[in-house]
Amino acid sequence: MYAVIETGGKQYRVNEGDVIRVEKLAADVGSDIGFDKILMVGQGDQVRVGNPLVDGASVTGKVIEQDRRKKIIVFKMKKRKNYRRKYGHRQDYTGVRIESIQG
Repeated sequence: MYAVIETGGKQYRVNEGDVIRVEKLAADVGSDIGFDKILMVGQGDQVRVGNPLVDGASVTGKVIEQDRRKKIIVFKMKKRKNYRRKYGHRQDYTGVRIESIQG
């Protein structure tokens, strides 16, 4: 069974047992978390698509880590103007293991 969930402004296709990295959630490591925006649930050839959400569906997971992604470099430059700016950025994320999908 799989589902399409929305969290943090992004959509994720998840199966039971998958580990996904989502935008930072306010939850402690080891705690259970439920996703309430389920857009689609499917199993084999049977698919239920929400309008916009699937009624009665739920996805639960366990928070396994709170960390930051690898650093990216943002470099701005204008040629022949002696303008250079270099910034770094590390995005926070939450690692979640999908425990169950109820459709």
